[in-house]
Amino acid sequence: MTCICPRCACDTVTTVATSPVHGVWDVLQCDRCRYMWRTTEPDRRTRRDLYPAEFRLTQADLDDAPEVPSVPPRLPGPATGRATGTIRNAAS
Repeated sequence: MTCICPRCACDTVTTVATSPVHGVWDVLQCDRCRYMWRTTEPDRRTRRDLYPAEFRLTQADLDDAPEVPSVPPRLPGPATGRATGTIRNAAS
């Protein structure tokens, strides 16, 4: 199967993750615009012809795009000095 990026129509797509259950899903990434999608997502997210026109990119769009900002460092958690994933409800 030939795969193209739904967002920019690049034909260089890399598999970056695969389901631990064989054949269930893959996560793909476009090598040009870095769009990522899971193969189980709806066609409007995985097929170029159904991807919303207002979000499609051309090579010119990518060439003229400003630099993507870096992700800032995580803030330290309250007690450990490390970020935590703990979610507490209002009662605790």
